Amino acid sequence: MSDSRRMLRIGAAQLGPIAKDESRKEVVERLVALLTDAASKGVELVVFPELALTTFFPRWYTEDVSGHDEYYERSMPGPETQHLFDEAKRLGIGFALGYAELTPDGDRYNTTILVERDGSIVARYRKVHIPGHSEDEPWRLFQHLERRYFQESDEGFPTWKAFGGIVGMATCNDRRWPETYREMGLQGVEMILIGYNTPIHYAPDPGQNALQGFHNHLCMQAGAYQNGTWVVGVAKGGTEEGVESLAQSAIIAPSGQIVALAVTTGDELIVADANLDWCKQYKDTLFNFDTYRRPELYQRITNQKGVIIND
Repeated sequence: MSDSRRMLRIGAAQLGPIAKDESRKEVVERLVALLTDAASKGVELVVFPELALTTFFPRWYTEDVSGHDEYYERSMPGPETQHLFDEAKRLGIGFALGYAELTPDGDRYNTTILVERDGSIVARYRKVHIPGHSEDEPWRLFQHLERRYFQESDEGFPTWKAFGGIVGMATCNDRRWPETYREMGLQGVEMILIGYNTPIHYAPDPGQNALQGFHNHLCMQAGAYQNGTWVVGVAKGGTEEGVESLAQSAIIAPSGQIVALAVTTGDELIVADANLDWCKQYKDTLFNFDTYRRPELYQRITNQKGVIIND
């Protein structure tokens, strides 16, 4: 009897630290090595982390925002990244890649692209929830200046038909917000690809440091379960330029269960066979939105930004 399920073999390609002086060429070779390993395992889609081409440069302050321009990509593919596209096309494998984007108009985004197996770019996502701060705060052990070096995207959370299913993307801090998953859930998403760089030390509340791994999986597992979707969370982990970052990359099923988990803090590929039809078991039952949702009662979610305490 033939298997009529929509199956997709996914690879989460975790990266270890990228040094400040590591060249783009050297990093791309690391990505290609992971891609080649994935192809040998029959993987059809590889997901790389947020800012997968460079060190996490927002940890350093420059007086001029353009002081970190060397870390941005002005075209995709570009001279250094073309090799990755060429190898992916040769291997017949797709990938998602996070990077810093500098547009011709001078806009700066924390961007992820989705590339099909023929090497064509089929989707682009720009990070919506930008964490951290925008001004120099030298009291910190290290800074988190994403709000200085990246703009908030106004493009929202679209989904695309690709890889035999409905695919969405998000980036790092986006994964902590339930609205991220629900926006895509309402479009029938079946697979959400999320890259992250998460320092374990959180200066505003060090009490959260010991909970970083728990919180990382908690939000992604909840988002998967409550929207009946696969979630692929991929880290750039380890100690990078003196800053320890979370690893624990995971592939999460629509049930909320982790089905593959990284065990190192370095370059590591984890693989899972994703049955996209499994999503229907949640979308058509417990989380049948059309039957059970009450959007007329959820008005605060879109009409109110901060907390308002009733008298």
